[in-house]
Amino acid sequence: METSDIIKKVRKIEIKTKGLSNHLFAGEYHSAFKGKGMSFCEVREYQYGDDIRNIDWNVTARFDKPYVKVFEEERELTVIILVDVSGSADFGSQTMSKRDFITEIAATLSFSAIQNNDKIGVVFFSDVIEKFIPPKKGRQHILRIIRELLTFEPKSKGTDVSGALRYLVSVIKKRSTAFIISDFMCEDFSDALRIARHKHDLLALNVYDIRETEMPAVGLVNFVDAETGQTMLVDTSNNWVRQQFKQNAENRRQRNKEIFLHTGVDCADIETREDYVKPLIKLFKSR
Repeated sequence: METSDIIKKVRKIEIKTKGLSNHLFAGEYHSAFKGKGMSFCEVREYQYGDDIRNIDWNVTARFDKPYVKVFEEERELTVIILVDVSGSADFGSQTMSKRDFITEIAATLSFSAIQNNDKIGVVFFSDVIEKFIPPKKGRQHILRIIRELLTFEPKSKGTDVSGALRYLVSVIKKRSTAFIISDFMCEDFSDALRIARHKHDLLALNVYDIRETEMPAVGLVNFVDAETGQTMLVDTSNNWVRQQFKQNAENRRQRNKEIFLHTGVDCADIETREDYVKPLIKLFKSR
């Protein structure tokens, strides 16, 4: 992709996603992801009814009268987006691939975060950690994230959600709000999810294409596994084959649903031919 084409695409995504974050997500995002902690603000003289546990004994001794510490809610959050850049993310049977779709979602979340004065960082992962962009604020930082999402070429094609979650826990020490955006086509990741869930406010966005759940009857087709490169000739006109394909997809969906349910992680299923706004707002409101 030429530099001029990248700039145009970044600008197009910025206009669309910034508008969504300004008009649709501002209130919902702020309500769903409030600051969770309390930070020290100031000291003042003790007043009747103040909690004696907040007395600042050093200041009290200095001025020979009781003073208390005043705290305020921490509004600023650190938001981390874990983005699946494995081979399967390049698949797409609709107007855009899963990767392009994920880019728009990540951009919308990023602009929503800076509207809330939050820091935003991104982890790109396949079956290895491909790249880490540390959390920062500002429009230029968001534009860099979008450029990376559009142009990044991963070294590997596999998917390891557990590895991405372990990296999150080891690198981000302060409690953060973390979105993991993936198709979750991988081995069981429940243990890593449970550990990450206890340290961070974790949400999952499952992005999928309709052709990964339903196979059309179009005769003999060469199927290629985007992550392993293996090929298989499939007779899609065979009803049993189509039913097995659909059942396998449903089994995977049900397994992931149970994982998210048992670990207490909120999840939204988002199909690439649908508008991602509604499931995101529904997810925010549910919190």
